[in-house]
Amino acid sequence: MTSRLDQPRDLRRTLLPRVHYDPESFGRLSERIARFMGTARFLVYMTAVIVAWIVWNALAPSSLRFDPYPFIFLTLVLSLQASYAAPLILLAQNRQDDRDRVQYEQDRSRNDRNIADTEYLTREIAGLRMAISEVATRDFLRSELERMLRDLDNKNGQKDPGPSISPSNP
Repeated sequence: MTSRLDQPRDLRRTLLPRVHYDPESFGRLSERIARFMGTARFLVYMTAVIVAWIVWNALAPSSLRFDPYPFIFLTLVLSLQASYAAPLILLAQNRQDDRDRVQYEQDRSRNDRNIADTEYLTREIAGLRMAISEVATRDFLRSELERMLRDLDNKNGQKDPGPSISPSNP
C-alpha cells in the first residue's frame, strides 16, 4: 500500500502506552537542574560523593567494597550523569535563547516607539520655536510704542523730548 500525501496516516498501534507530558513543566525542571549544576554547591556535593566513593572503595574491607581500584562503576555513573546533564543544559540554553529573543523584540519595539516619540517631540519643539519667533516681545512693543509716540510728537510740531516711557516702569 502506498501512502498518499493528501491523506493523514493511519494510527499505528504500539505496545507502549502514549505518554503525554507538559513540555513547559519539563523545560522548567530542566532549567532548575541545569541552574543547580552550575553552582558551587553542586561541585562541593559532587566532589564529596566522589571522594567518599574512592575512600570507601580503597580503605573498606574487601568484602564491603563494591567498586575496586580502577573504579569502573564510578566512571559509568559519572558518564551517565554527564550524558543527562548535557541535553538538560542545552534545553535550558534554548529556552533562555527564546526568552532573550522575545526580550530583544520587545526592546526593539520599545526603542522604535521611543524614537518615534522623540521625533514627534522634536517637531513640536521646532514648531513652538517658529511660533515664538513670530510673537512680539516686551522690548519690541516698548520700542514700537516709543517710536509711535515720537512720530505723534513730531506730527504735532513738537520737538522730540526723547523716550517718554521710563525704563524703570515696565
